Amino acid sequence: MSLATTAVVFERAGQLSVSQVGLMRPGDDDCVVEIEWSGISTGTERLLWNGSMPDFPGMGYPLVPGYESVGRVASGGAGSGLQVGQRVFVPGSRGFTGVRGLFGGAAARVVAPAARLIPLADDIAEEGVLLALAATAYHALAVSGRVELPDLIVGHGVLGRLVARLVVALDGPPPMVWEANPARRDASGGYVVIDPAADQERDYRLICDASGDAALCNELILRLARRGRIVLAGFYERPLSFDFAPAFMREAGLQVAAEWQPEDLDQVIRLLRSGRLSLDGLITHRETPARAATAYHTAFADDACLKMILDWRTPQ
Repeated sequence: MSLATTAVVFERAGQLSVSQVGLMRPGDDDCVVEIEWSGISTGTERLLWNGSMPDFPGMGYPLVPGYESVGRVASGGAGSGLQVGQRVFVPGSRGFTGVRGLFGGAAARVVAPAARLIPLADDIAEEGVLLALAATAYHALAVSGRVELPDLIVGHGVLGRLVARLVVALDGPPPMVWEANPARRDASGGYVVIDPAADQERDYRLICDASGDAALCNELILRLARRGRIVLAGFYERPLSFDFAPAFMREAGLQVAAEWQPEDLDQVIRLLRSGRLSLDGLITHRETPARAATAYHTAFADDACLKMILDWRTPQ
């Protein structure tokens, strides 16, 4: 098997290529996975694309983006424990040479530790790329150490929709959802989506912000009940700040929901298998890797695009 692959490469901020890159030789605990589909994140990948991603260990260009991939095991080391042909979810890979793989999922073939791969049933296909985002949404509900269901969700992109669907799946009261963009106010999941300006409520107990808009802190604090709490579930490019007096009067709480944990993914898969949670309708756009530049532009600029995926089965 060739120790090379085709991958999307961010050469630098704002510059993308689809190139041949080297792969590290797999070890006994690694698997080689042939990728079928990879998703484009409009949160972290947008920041990588425009050069505003905060510095993390391993950050830098050129890099292979992507951490939402689904594929099949092509080979595995003696200690991998996975079967050839097994479909798996791949939360990124660092197994490249010559480019950085801080994320590393947008490639035709990856080398990754078997322990990081999540076995999937064959009936989970392209929608499997949404598992990381669904686990992120679940983590936002459980970040305090126990599951708490928000009564207001801010933002009706894919993350906001997943949070709302999880609230309904967990038998919570249908949440209110704010969405400033009229093109994204559609809803068919048993909850209401409105323009924030049309909502006069100022007694929310728990608000989950999935918008990533750092300018909303003051407005959200003003909508809290006493001792209400805001969970920050987005990824914020700009510094967050707020006026102290309104927060003081409400004894407001702010909590950051960070990276999903394995137990979050376990709960999401359980809800999917039970039929209580659906990922239907969230993937709206598809492109081939050869048209990756178009795919990334659409994902970041087209309000009608909720989730763009690259189909690596048809590279042209």
